[in-house]
Amino acid sequence: MLDIAEELDRWVGQGRDFAVATVVAVSGSAPRRPGAALAVDADGTAIGSVSGGCVEGAVYELCRQALEDGEPVLERFGYSDDDAFAVGLTCGGIIDILVTPVRTGDPVRPVVAAALKAAASGAAAALARVVSGPSGLVGRALLVRSDGDHDGGSPDSNAYEGGFAGSGRFAKGSGSGGRFESGYHDGLTGYHDGLVHERDAGGGGSFESGYRDDGSPDPGFLDPRSPGRGSCGTGFYQGGFGAHPELDRTVAAEARAFLDAGRTGTLDIGEQGSRCGAPITVLVESSVPAPRMIVFGAIDFAAALVRVGKFLNYHVTVCDARPVFATADRFPEADEIVVEWPHQYLERTRVDARTVLCVLTHDAKFDVPLLRRALRLPVAYVGAMGSRRTHLDRNRRLREAGVTELELTRLRSPIGLDLGARTPEETALSIAAEIVAERRGGSGVPLTGAHTPIHHDVSSSPAGRIGSVA
Repeated sequence: MLDIAEELDRWVGQGRDFAVATVVAVSGSAPRRPGAALAVDADGTAIGSVSGGCVEGAVYELCRQALEDGEPVLERFGYSDDDAFAVGLTCGGIIDILVTPVRTGDPVRPVVAAALKAAASGAAAALARVVSGPSGLVGRALLVRSDGDHDGGSPDSNAYEGGFAGSGRFAKGSGSGGRFESGYHDGLTGYHDGLVHERDAGGGGSFESGYRDDGSPDPGFLDPRSPGRGSCGTGFYQGGFGAHPELDRTVAAEARAFLDAGRTGTLDIGEQGSRCGAPITVLVESSVPAPRMIVFGAIDFAAALVRVGKFLNYHVTVCDARPVFATADRFPEADEIVVEWPHQYLERTRVDARTVLCVLTHDAKFDVPLLRRALRLPVAYVGAMGSRRTHLDRNRRLREAGVTELELTRLRSPIGLDLGARTPEETALSIAAEIVAERRGGSGVPLTGAHTPIHHDVSSSPAGRIGSVA
């Protein structure tokens, strides 16, 4: 769902009702991975995709039905040899799809709305939804954000949808008291002030979205099944599943781990947050900021690589110590241009396990101090441009600078795959291909005649067991 967050966030802002179908688990040659989504609004407008076209029509109808009856549904699609016209995946794979209605007044809407707002703004967030389990839990949602802070029940902390609310303002740090400064909104009589709730109310510590208009005589009552916001030990979560309070805390902690890894997948857990109780399966979708690509060397090859990096959804930085070359006019598509000695910039900037470093300077005075630092960082990829003679000379200099043989094995040099590239654009494609192969576990050999799988992503679950963690 979070892969189409920008469009869905606009739908929420426009007050549209919609249903969203999300890929939960895949097996075989399924075209889309877990988290891919198709959404349909009440007017029949559709965005996104779950299969690249194979089962879109059937999933579209499931979304329309969910909008009518308000019931989430889990459906499996696979290949059928018996009927050429049967709805299935022609590629032979199997996908499990969760369809969730997100209508005004639905309990899940405030949590989904907050998740969409976070993802659309580029903030890190993880949305956990029950895929299968006891009746009444399927489709329930919980949101974890890396900043540990959330709006109440909607993207706008002062305007709530369908009677959902936390308040306009909240007392900060109220982990045990759960005090609301501006009260709650019941959808009928406005805001109520000065309400204080004990730690055990609703199974959480401090609440942001714990008030709900569910059609009861007093819509302002705190629904004990809706914990709103609570502490999971590694931050705060919003929403909840309405079962055992330990389930919310455990899933929130697990979702935070998924978020830290930038991973989408499923987990199996007991209804009471451990092995106890009826088993449930939870889908955790992570939305994280774009990974970084840092291109060192403001040359013509770098300009082509910037364009390819943006196409692959990287946040691209160009760094060069020469101000005459590192300019916005030469790199209009770069997110950031830095005029600084490369190794000094690398020492102070933020990198992580998804960052890729492309060294295109092929000048020893830049390369050696830069690579000496780069090869000791926990990044995804380090590549350096140059001829084979340059590569051998550079390795000699790096060894003299104290770089170990183990560290040198991390260096991709000469950079890129053997495509016979000549132009800057072809070279950029060669580099990007190597980065993708490194990321996905690909071999880089032609698929024609090969007996390797097309998709190397090992994070998908076996179709025989929905929700297993790879």
